Amino acid sequence: MRSLFAFLLVYVIRIFSHLFYRLEVRWLSAHSDEQWEGVRLAVLMNHTSLYEPLFNPVLPPKFLWRFLSRMAAPAADATLNRPIVGTFWKLMIPHASSISRKRDDTWVEFMENIRHDSVVVIAPEGRMKRPNGLDKNGKPMTIRGGIADILAGLDAGMMVVCYSGGLHHVQAPGQFLPRIFKTIKMNLEMIDIAEYKKTLPTDPKAFKLAVVADFQQKLETRCPT
Repeated sequence: MRSLFAFLLVYVIRIFSHLFYRLEVRWLSAHSDEQWEGVRLAVLMNHTSLYEPLFNPVLPPKFLWRFLSRMAAPAADATLNRPIVGTFWKLMIPHASSISRKRDDTWVEFMENIRHDSVVVIAPEGRMKRPNGLDKNGKPMTIRGGIADILAGLDAGMMVVCYSGGLHHVQAPGQFLPRIFKTIKMNLEMIDIAEYKKTLPTDPKAFKLAVVADFQQKLETRCPT
């Protein structure tokens, strides 16, 4: 029932996005419906706003139900515990896992709850970028190691990397209502997980460092402007 409600909610947001925003999408790789069906990991780069569900029209409609019913996503406990915003995200993501900002038992529990058919969604910076280009503590946005942990446990399937052009012109952190009639941009890349992992070291520590470095480079060079 919760997955059905999430599906209906996402479709309402999808209609709202079509009506009030112009979405520019650019593919950086080949893609097909078959590849979408095989997606095991969706990576959202350049996390700037809680209004990022406005990007959901990039998902093929026939993939949407599978995506929502199998989605596993870590969400900051500070966000999920907020009265209004937290309720919205709990409805939007029925299988959201509340995690702290530290690598503790909450992250371990999230990793253990990933099933063989889960579609994992993650924003690998682990926090939200403010309009000044830094996080809320004034530190540069960097990729955290969680993306490497997830990839280490996946041996097959596809990864779709979603490079956001940013939504500060729509809604910046701290603002409640979004601005409408804006253009929002996203670049997309479809990557075969097994082929990608062949390019990486097998030593666990070197693997994590290589993944973090690669996604940092992607963050800095592949997001639309």
